[in-house]
Amino acid sequence: MAREVDERKKRAALRKLRKAALLAEKGLGPPLSDWEREFLEEVEGRIEKFGSAFADPMKGAQGEALSSLQQAKLREIDKKARGKPSGGFQTRKPMGMKRKPLPRVRHTGQDAETSEAETPPPARSKPALVPASSLPPPEPGKVTRLRQTKPRLTVIEGGSKKTEN
Repeated sequence: MAREVDERKKRAALRKLRKAALLAEKGLGPPLSDWEREFLEEVEGRIEKFGSAFADPMKGAQGEALSSLQQAKLREIDKKARGKPSGGFQTRKPMGMKRKPLPRVRHTGQDAETSEAETPPPARSKPALVPASSLPPPEPGKVTRLRQTKPRLTVIEGGSKKTEN
């Protein structure tokens, strides 16, 4: 059962597949594996026969010829065929782990080059936990963040009334 796929998207997908195969034949990058060559041939055959290379509508957009995973794999094969290094798996730092850049310092003269190599970078000290018993007692009149007073609630007369039937 063929899905309704935009003819331009179908031609564009076929053009990308054929271009990736052609670039792989030129040998700019490492040769494609058997699986990758088979993938390109099968996807091209499905697009020509059915108009789309996937049947499950949950795997891609309605009018697309390739699913989202097929598009991603085609991009990887295209990069490999062009000889560009693939990104591979990259580890990401957690959101709060941004590193602050070191300040740029401009040194002039030959003394700065020699002294810069001899001077080690300043050591960063880590915060240490301190037992509560060693801290001074809080001032009686001062309100700290942990010892804030509770909000005072008041009842307003004439609020919502329930009517009985």
